[in-house]
Amino acid sequence: MFSNPPTSEIRSILTESKTIAVVGISDREDRASKYVSEYMQREGYTIYPVNPRLDEWNGLKVYDSVAEVPAQIDIVNVFRRSSEVLPPARDAVVADAKVLWLQQGIFNEQAADIVDQAGIRAIMNSCIMVEHKSMKLGF
Repeated sequence: MFSNPPTSEIRSILTESKTIAVVGISDREDRASKYVSEYMQREGYTIYPVNPRLDEWNGLKVYDSVAEVPAQIDIVNVFRRSSEVLPPARDAVVADAKVLWLQQGIFNEQAADIVDQAGIRAIMNSCIMVEHKSMKLGF
């Protein structure tokens, strides 16, 4: 049965990572994918927006899939329903990402198995912004 890595490992991931592909990013102000990504960007991470329905997000080119991003991705951060995360998990493997991060409320054991078999760490049902803020505050 899946369990998230310990807090110390999550903090190491956040400290060592520089690039985040955000799957399901939105340009709507009320969407978590927008304000969480903007927060992470302000904190110094390079954001690669991924959403086949958008061409641009906050002045950045939006990619149809993680596999199309022309850079090494550290974290694939997913804002999709639990039933829709297998394609991003497979893309994380193709992109040789280090972490598949499923946001709060998103859990898929099969996606975790897919990335685990490729040596990619999975984090599920966890908000990257909340984890980052708690790290900064020392909680």
